[in-house]
Amino acid sequence: MKRLMDVVFSFFILIAFLPFGLIISICIALESRGGVFYRQERIGLGGKPFMLLKFRSMRPNAELQGKLTVGARDPRVTRVGAFVRRYKLDEFPQFINVLKGEMSVVGPRPEVIDYVKHYSEAQRRVLAYKPGITDLASITYFEENKLLANSADPQQTYMEEIMPAKIRINLDYQANATVWRDLGVVWKTGMRMIK
Repeated sequence: MKRLMDVVFSFFILIAFLPFGLIISICIALESRGGVFYRQERIGLGGKPFMLLKFRSMRPNAELQGKLTVGARDPRVTRVGAFVRRYKLDEFPQFINVLKGEMSVVGPRPEVIDYVKHYSEAQRRVLAYKPGITDLASITYFEENKLLANSADPQQTYMEEIMPAKIRINLDYQANATVWRDLGVVWKTGMRMIK
């Protein structure tokens, strides 16, 4: 049932978003070289890596200067990138990952290997669930970049405070997850984006 919801919902969203996606793609291509999409290896179900898709919001090779972004003060983010990040529009290509079966609409956000390798044994339980585009942790930390921007050490803040808290939220949610609860998370995510 969950997989059916993922496929139907993703197909509908991709079709509805197509005109906006084309406009965003043109704006990204006109502003800077480097391609429209950004692909990054993330860790998925069972610890298996996959390539996550996003609209590119940073300058080429920005990842060489670190994987965390720190809000509006990060000089690697382009002007178009700042806009699509603010409204979470850079995430929409991930519905392609959902159609491919690599992700679900609702599930723990997939991390990069650099952070996963620091998971404790208890935290690694989150890898038993298919990663998602949204989850309760993403709603709770909707403005995560602002928290990191206000931190003297964003890397430490993420690894010691934000990441463990998000994993706890995800494990608690997955223990009682249902399709109906997933629909509630999708609704809350949409309302949070509009707000």
